[in-house]
Amino acid sequence: MQSIKIADFTIGAGSERLTLIAGPCVAESLDMCREICQEAKTICVGLGINYVFKASYDKANRTSINSFRGPGIEKGLQWLQTIKDEFCVPVLTDIHETSHAAPVAEVADILQIPAFLCRQTDLLVAAARTGKVVNIKKGQFLAPWDMQNVAQKVADAGNTNIILTERGVSFGYNTLVVDMYALTQMRELGYPVCFDATHSVQQPGAGGTTSGGRREAIPTLTRAAMAAGVDALFMEIHPDPQKGLSDPATMFPLNELQDFLSTMSEIDRLVRPKLA
Repeated sequence: MQSIKIADFTIGAGSERLTLIAGPCVAESLDMCREICQEAKTICVGLGINYVFKASYDKANRTSINSFRGPGIEKGLQWLQTIKDEFCVPVLTDIHETSHAAPVAEVADILQIPAFLCRQTDLLVAAARTGKVVNIKKGQFLAPWDMQNVAQKVADAGNTNIILTERGVSFGYNTLVVDMYALTQMRELGYPVCFDATHSVQQPGAGGTTSGGRREAIPTLTRAAMAAGVDALFMEIHPDPQKGLSDPATMFPLNELQDFLSTMSEIDRLVRPKLA
């Protein structure tokens, strides 16, 4: 199992703590990012969980061309740098174009490859060459063992700082399901594994011009994932999810995060010593 160093903690082999990667789906404003980061970090410190702030500066894969995409790379990176400096937390954001890898790497500690783009060789190589940690979302169209070839593209570019994230697999139209054994199978590839608790309950395109989702299923699936054994947990959180400008059906309410993570950290403490 690869051990990934991020800021002052590790993910993977030898890590004694769960890591939470959480923030809004898209950076809607700097003040909102501040509110979310402050609350999430406070909760994580209290529970002994490592914390990484996440937010997208551009959502290039929205369902509709009319959907809000974000503040753009220049302003978005300024906001992420501000969050990083003010709260002393590492940050994650996703990239959709090879030209974005280098400038994003000047700010972000983790570059994320979206699920739809996880087999785009040039994007993977560009992210790898920054030397930063690369979090690869498993495509909804891939089996867990297919991620071996995906990860190998990054490794062959000289970077083994890789995290693999499960976010559900397509099951018919507008539906995702999660195979919990897939988490074990991906860990056997030798890289830390993350469970995406919020995208896994998504119903892609189910709203016509937006994606739907079943937010009420997040606790159930996450308890199962924690019991299966994961190195990190990915969540999109928001003070008022229904008013969120991206993925309002699946973001998790910020005011419920404390109780949610308390349960998940209890499961993690039971399972983590048994992880190979």
